[in-house]
Amino acid sequence: MSFDLALVVLVASVWLLLALAYALVPALAMPGAALLWGAGGAAFAALAWRIRAAERGAFASRH
Repeated sequence: MSFDLALVVLVASVWLLLALAYALVPALAMPGAALLWGAGGAAFAALAWRIRAAERGAFASRH
């Protein structure tokens, strides 16, 4: 796993954890924020998946 991929996975994880916190903690009362953070987390997860696929393709073409 490259540094770029690790960083994007970390960012996606943080965004998804914040989405869960906003959705599940009643004291926060911010369901709209949960949707926003969840969408951001999904976008970063998709980006991580794409980076991983590109890295695997680049590795396969070198060997």
